[in-house]
Amino acid sequence: MKIKMLVFFFVLTAILLSGCMYPNEELAQNKVPYKDQIEAVQTAVNEFKKDNGGILPIKTKEAETPIYQKYPIEFKRISPKYISEPPGNAYESGGIFQYVLVDVETNPTVKLIDLRMTETIRELKLRMKTTGYPPYKEQIARNVFTIDYKKLGYKTAPFVASPYTNQNLSLVVTGSAEVYVDYRPDLYQKLKNSKIEVKPGEDIRSILVSDSMFVPAYSLPYTIEEKTKEPIFLEE
Repeated sequence: MKIKMLVFFFVLTAILLSGCMYPNEELAQNKVPYKDQIEAVQTAVNEFKKDNGGILPIKTKEAETPIYQKYPIEFKRISPKYISEPPGNAYESGGIFQYVLVDVETNPTVKLIDLRMTETIRELKLRMKTTGYPPYKEQIARNVFTIDYKKLGYKTAPFVASPYTNQNLSLVVTGSAEVYVDYRPDLYQKLKNSKIEVKPGEDIRSILVSDSMFVPAYSLPYTIEEKTKEPIFLEE
């Protein structure tokens, strides 16, 4: 009898533990960018486009929306006919990624935005709003400035993790109080470690997109300095 009770206890404990662990496991999966999930969404987008005369399953955004945030996928238009449900790591399923399209005119391609950077930017903009103005620190390009975080109550400067290199990227602000991620370190590393040829005056952000699952969300245009060939903000 004691043995049966002991076995029952261990089985019950195992069931309870597995039940407690599942949400954590599921949460971890919601934070991983899976290539096969992107491919599944890409297939769904392609089939939707084919069946609807070239129309794409995207949400309507304002014309001035930055290019890499302009074409978010609207999953309710492709689910459940073309895909059973949004991927577990998608925002619509409680994940941390937003699925978007790039090259919509020529080759609509599915990419990701890591929404954790969105939260960091939102908090920073909220603090700036409470002060009534952005506390500019140094001008680093035309209409691009660093931020005096102490005036916003920060003990240390906030940053976002690069989706390309996982290094910490700083934030900048424009004269119109818009906050952007500074991708110059990623661009510098990409240019240094590849044989990609770019020309001064052209927007070079596409080199980050071509062989990655991610887009450089909340980015300003960049080009290269003519002599040093290092990435700089593209001044229009």
